[in-house]
Amino acid sequence: MDIERIKYLKINEDKIGQYIVYWMQETQRVSYNFSLEKAIEVANESKLPLYVMFNYIKNYPEASERHFKFMLQGLKDVHDILKKYGIRFILLEGDLQKNILEISKDAQVLIWDKSYLRSQRSSREKLLKKLNVTTIEVENNVVVPVEVASFKEEYSAKTFRDKYVKVKGRFLKKYDYKIDIKFTYDDFVDDKFKKKDQSQFFLPQSKQVLDGDFIGGEIEAKKILKKFIEEKLEFYSKKGPDNELSSKLSPYLHFGQISSLEIWSELDKTKSLETPKGEFLEELLIRRELAINFVYYNLKYDSWDGISYKWAYETLEKHSSDQRQYLYSLEELENYKTHDIYWNAAQKQMVDTGYMESYMRMYWCKKILEWTASPQKAYEVAINLNNKYFYDGRDPNSYAGVAWCFGKHDRAWKEREIFGKVRYMNSSGLERKFDMGKYIKKL
Repeated sequence: MDIERIKYLKINEDKIGQYIVYWMQETQRVSYNFSLEKAIEVANESKLPLYVMFNYIKNYPEASERHFKFMLQGLKDVHDILKKYGIRFILLEGDLQKNILEISKDAQVLIWDKSYLRSQRSSREKLLKKLNVTTIEVENNVVVPVEVASFKEEYSAKTFRDKYVKVKGRFLKKYDYKIDIKFTYDDFVDDKFKKKDQSQFFLPQSKQVLDGDFIGGEIEAKKILKKFIEEKLEFYSKKGPDNELSSKLSPYLHFGQISSLEIWSELDKTKSLETPKGEFLEELLIRRELAINFVYYNLKYDSWDGISYKWAYETLEKHSSDQRQYLYSLEELENYKTHDIYWNAAQKQMVDTGYMESYMRMYWCKKILEWTASPQKAYEVAINLNNKYFYDGRDPNSYAGVAWCFGKHDRAWKEREIFGKVRYMNSSGLERKFDMGKYIKKL
């Protein structure tokens, strides 16, 4: 494992604990999990059992039943796979700080996943002040660690790409993943944890197909990746709303149920198809990790006054009083009651399935800007709907994608009404590029 992924946040060499704890959050998988790998290494060196803990918060901000069902299906995979290796998975429910402090009280070392969103980082900073145990943070969900890729918020995909390509070779490499845990359960400790474990109450007994025909978990993610490579990758350049050529891996990436490094590794086995592979990897590596760069270095990534550039704000403000041919309320938009059949279809797809093809996501957001009384209100509506319905809402990619529709990571274009110099999209563009009749019909 690359040393740049590991950071010792606190060291307490005097403490003698009874076990090692890995608090799993961002990386809800067993395969390609560097936090788990480090935890196993520490457990073996310490000759102590390892416990993997997840904290379930039923009222997690902006999370819905759709999100919880998908996540809990994934955690069932984690629970079942770890059990085969003699590693106890513990699901605790309720107050995060209270549960982490209690479970780490008798721990020798606490390991956790690196976070990027503000609220998650804040909770870790507060915890760190109260912990008296050696605490290790491991970066799992990017190929190139965020602080290695760049030390600042990048202006565009180009500026980020220029830096990324110089260092990616150190991290894009084959990974021989294996689990070798030498010390399993301690009877006394295990009995104590079994009494606290809420897995039987929250994890599903079996998996049912969810909205959008999704099934959560790393087992399903691997199946989807295999099918994508075998059946769709060759035609990836032609993907659009009128076909099914997208990978549909974004929900799994959001919950950490599959690693982008594992995806790259499987694609790398396909020696041909360099053009579609390159297009897919541009999205998986450059665009996705640019989004993480955005939320990591810009703590106002979800606030109207912090998402874009001076030129974008100025041009949108200049045109904020322009006459809108159509104005829709949040309720009308949410219930897909606009004049635009393509937009309505996309919104209905999002509400019903938690998914929308990437090109339609851009169109969807651009039209909210066009049909809302002010750019700020449009942004707030777009983020609200995005986070409420998409499986991958509340995600760096989501925040960066919505911000892009307001000029972020983009350049100035020809000036026009309402949009000013921010990039414009219309239904004619959809019809030129895609068979929109087929899109409407398939929904």
